[in-house]
Amino acid sequence: MKKQFILFVVAVLTTSPICLAQASPTKAGKSAAKETEIIDLEKSAWEAYKSKQADAYKRLLATDYCSVYADGIKTLDREVADMEKTDLRDYSFADTKVVFPSADVAVMTYKVTMQEIVAGQDASGTYNTASVWNKRGGKWLGVFHTEIKAQ
Repeated sequence: MKKQFILFVVAVLTTSPICLAQASPTKAGKSAAKETEIIDLEKSAWEAYKSKQADAYKRLLATDYCSVYADGIKTLDREVADMEKTDLRDYSFADTKVVFPSADVAVMTYKVTMQEIVAGQDASGTYNTASVWNKRGGKWLGVFHTEIKAQ
């Protein structure tokens, strides 16, 4: 089931750029601003997590948020609980891409290189990462996130 879900996410991520490749110049300018907005929101989520600011983190994410990692599927509450046993020391993004399958959905893919200790174990490394943002009530909220360690 997990593999099917991940394959579905990969299929969405790989086909979305094809559908959006023919933007007009006017739309391209708006798209660049929207891309920057999503990247900034993603970085804000990472900063809130790193600083253990649970309330700020929760404000960026939908109540029905979920994430998928090697150790399982997490709800927003579990992500916040895990924040306490995580020491995210540093991180940087590379190869960042944002696509908009619809006006109210943004899919961001990137590589994150981080230095992190989780429950006393070193989890540092480079990860292939994806997040989905959904515009609800005029506000972008994170609804999905996944990471897998790059080989």
